[in-house]
Amino acid sequence: MFYTGHNSIFLLSLLFMGLSMLVSGILRARFAAYSKIPLRARLTGQEVAEKMLRENGIFNVKVVSVEGFLSDHYNPVARTINLSPEVFTSASVASAAIAAHETGHAIQHANAYPWLGLRSKLVPAVQFSSSIAQWVLMIGLVLAASGNSTLLLAGIALFALTVLFSLVTLPVEFDASRRALAWLQTTNVTTTDEFPKAKSALTWAAMTYVVAALASVVMLLQYVSIFMGSRDRR
Repeated sequence: MFYTGHNSIFLLSLLFMGLSMLVSGILRARFAAYSKIPLRARLTGQEVAEKMLRENGIFNVKVVSVEGFLSDHYNPVARTINLSPEVFTSASVASAAIAAHETGHAIQHANAYPWLGLRSKLVPAVQFSSSIAQWVLMIGLVLAASGNSTLLLAGIALFALTVLFSLVTLPVEFDASRRALAWLQTTNVTTTDEFPKAKSALTWAAMTYVVAALASVVMLLQYVSIFMGSRDRR
C-alpha cells in the first residue's frame, strides 16, 4: 500500500509538473507576442497603473520597477505596485494588461476585498507550513508503512494550509483580472482589436493559478487516501 501510494504521488507530481510547464510556456509565448504589439494609447505599464489608480481615487500607492521576468506583483504592506522592467517601461498590449491586473489588486486592497484580506492573513501560517510540510510528509509516509500514521496526519494538516491558500488565491486573481479588463475596455486604453489580446494574456496568467490549485487539491486527497489506508491496516 505504501509503495502504491508513493508511486501514485510521484506520477501525479510528474503529471501536474508537465501541465504547469505547458501552461507557463503558453503564457510566456503570449506575453512575448503581445509585448511586440504597440499600445495605440502609447501608455507604458507604469503610466497605465498610475492612470488606473488615479481614476479609482487611490493616491497612496506607488508604482515601482523591480528586477525579474514576469515578477509583477502588488505589495499590500508597502503599498507598491511592483512591475518588471519589461512591463514598467514598455507601451505594449501585454504591459497594459499586466499593469492593470496588478492595479486591480491595489483596488481590492483599497476596497477591503474580503478574499484578499483572507489571503493576507494566511501568509504567515503558509510561509511556515510550506517550509516544513514536504519533509513532514516524506517522513510520515515512511512511518505510515510501519503502522504509525501520526506524523503523516501532521504533514497533511500542514499541507492543507497551502491548499487553502491556493484556493483562496483563485477568486483574488480572477477578480483582479475582471477589474483590469473592465477598466481597459471602458476607458478605451485598449482598442477593440487590442482588448481580446489583453484578455487572452490575463486568462493564461490565471490558468497558472488554476493548475497550481488543482494540483494541490489532488495531492492532498492522495495523502488523505494513504492515511486512511494506513489506519485500516491497524
